[in-house]
Amino acid sequence: MTDEMLIEVQELTKVYGNGIQLRALDGVSFGVRRGEMVAVMGPSGCGKSTLLNMLGALDRPTSGTVRVAGQDLSTVRDVDRFRARTVGFVFQLHNLIPTLTSLENIEIPLRGQPMSAAERRARAHELLELVGMGDRGRHVPSQLSGGQRQRVAVARALANRPELILADEPTGNLDSVSGEEIIQLLRDLNARHGTTLLLVTHDRHVARAMQRVLSMQDGRIIGDYRIADPLTEDLRELARSYLGERLVNGDVASLRGLPLVEGNQLSPAGQRLAEVLRGLSAVSSGA
Repeated sequence: MTDEMLIEVQELTKVYGNGIQLRALDGVSFGVRRGEMVAVMGPSGCGKSTLLNMLGALDRPTSGTVRVAGQDLSTVRDVDRFRARTVGFVFQLHNLIPTLTSLENIEIPLRGQPMSAAERRARAHELLELVGMGDRGRHVPSQLSGGQRQRVAVARALANRPELILADEPTGNLDSVSGEEIIQLLRDLNARHGTTLLLVTHDRHVARAMQRVLSMQDGRIIGDYRIADPLTEDLRELARSYLGERLVNGDVASLRGLPLVEGNQLSPAGQRLAEVLRGLSAVSSGA
């Protein structure tokens, strides 16, 4: 990771509808450095996927600016060329073409590039090897497991050596083992090639595998923090829980009967834990 910014977002707003309006993004601002791995978390409808679409030039903002790799996306004339050269997409549904083999699916982004058919095929083979699917090149998607299909999708996203990978719930349709394999694959790509990754997820375990978490709610970023050691992350999750919220707020009545309460106040242990959780809550919210 370097100090050079790959993504710069300023006061990004997206409003849908002409009558009753839906404000999907509301003044979002943040930056991502080259080589970072960032998770975007939040409840359904909070604006996560809309944000991803803006970063990938799949949609245009109502106001605000998005710069990716130094380019202001509002001034990019050939959006298809920008996406092909700069951004790789991985979706929850792998979106592989069912009638094409793994190799042929990976070659799709390479068509129209100044490459011969042999060069395209060689690049596809190289990527299949990279994602551990070297022996599945002639298989069509129906002959692959869900995790294998997603590995092919990751290989396809890397075809044009993009600077940025945007992943929308890439483990959402996978079992836990396959999901962990995909996340480890993305982490390996980041470690070996410095690929910048921005990943939308609702899964805290997936988010914890990244380096940084942006929390969204109602179209806004309400938290921005870096992943710490596993025990600190466990405490952070406790701070977000019902128990944690009651401790942080000093709600003795709802905690009565627990060893964290003595009489009408928190016990010394409860006070110390509440203080720790309060500090983690402040960090998570960017305070």
